[in-house]
Amino acid sequence: MNKKLFSLIVLSLAVLFVSCKQHSDKKEKNTKEEMTVTSHYDWSRNANIYELNIRQYTPEGTFNAFRAHLPRLKEMGVDILWIMPIHPVGELNRKGTLGSYYAVRDYKSVNPEFGNLEDFKELVNEAHNLGMKVIIDWVANHSSWDNVWLDGHEDYYEKDDKGNFISPFDWTDVISFNYDNPEMRAAMIDALRYWLTETDIDGYRCDVAGMVPVDFWENARTSMEEIKPVFMLAEDEDQVALVQKAFDMNYSWKLLHLMNEIAKGDKKAVKLWDYILWSGTTFPEDAYRMNFITNHDENSWNGTVEERLGDGSKAFAVLCWTIPGMPLIYSGQEAGLNKRLKFFDKDSINWGNYVYADFYKKLNKLKESNAALLAGKEGGMMQQISEGQNEDIVAFSREKDGDQIIVILNLSPEPQEFTIEGDFVNGEYTNYFTNQKNNLGLGKKIDLAAWDYLVFTN
Repeated sequence: MNKKLFSLIVLSLAVLFVSCKQHSDKKEKNTKEEMTVTSHYDWSRNANIYELNIRQYTPEGTFNAFRAHLPRLKEMGVDILWIMPIHPVGELNRKGTLGSYYAVRDYKSVNPEFGNLEDFKELVNEAHNLGMKVIIDWVANHSSWDNVWLDGHEDYYEKDDKGNFISPFDWTDVISFNYDNPEMRAAMIDALRYWLTETDIDGYRCDVAGMVPVDFWENARTSMEEIKPVFMLAEDEDQVALVQKAFDMNYSWKLLHLMNEIAKGDKKAVKLWDYILWSGTTFPEDAYRMNFITNHDENSWNGTVEERLGDGSKAFAVLCWTIPGMPLIYSGQEAGLNKRLKFFDKDSINWGNYVYADFYKKLNKLKESNAALLAGKEGGMMQQISEGQNEDIVAFSREKDGDQIIVILNLSPEPQEFTIEGDFVNGEYTNYFTNQKNNLGLGKKIDLAAWDYLVFTN
């Protein structure tokens, strides 16, 4: 970085970075550098993740029926398959006809709705043969009311002062575990190890991870890595300690909510820089954040991508793929999933013609091939272009190891005009989506249609 650019960055509050190196306050910088973070495996740096809802994926709702989609997902560039809970669902106090995936009845069994253990092993093996990693959803905070552990191990569970089991929030189909019981902890770690040894999965997405003690997760990871390397995703956004020793990645819920608000017109695009500052100053330099425009919770309870983001969905997706972190695709997202999937009942995805598959394939290829987009400290810093010029536009550059990417997004329903300022965007670039050559530099005026997105590479 030349001295002129460095001075520009230090003087501009809106030129925000996403690592501890990106602060002008030296005391804060040193504090950030002292924070530990989970070590990452190289393959995860340029990866994306795909959330797989087995129940709703096909009319059959089985492992074997899903396997027919594996070659298609490989072609789309999917790297990590996150499979929603595969365990038997409790029957006592069940919600709906099929119950919640997150009301686990047996941590060492497969939900017969999906198939059997051998079916699951074949799915994992085929995914591995295609070069994909497989992680499964793990529910360590609570179980169903009729979990097999209740036969002889009621002390594994929390109880109130009257001796009654405790359901967190309004989750009346589950009861909470007692993490003060070391035997309960040992049983949970034993179950986590089981799936690594028995099926060769590559890690876990852990439900409401922040509601489970951090030291449990740290001990669990140490124990699991005695067997094999694991990738760990925490459903949590606020507990920094989770990504210091236990987890590779957590959620960017705040980003999702902000995108929803921008799409509704309640906030302007410029507010995204507040989020980038918060994320970059809150978490360790090498922590991963998972970026997404939908997932199973958002789809079922808050609305489809079209309902929430409307015509801006592709622009917001481009944002998720080009800011620091790892992007997520939810089941059906590549087909423009146009309904809220039922959570407790059968409700198959309408696949249609995979209208967005090529779009996400293109984004996945960009993430895979551009060094500036590597996750964590290996990626390029974000440098804001033309700070304060237009509050409806987000424009930034990232650069690493000779790769530079320029992203200009109109996050509004009206056409906008944008002019490049500064000297760190200068030269011939290729429009990533059209392959057209463009000369970009100081004073270059760019017209953007409503919800337009431009990505340039060198």
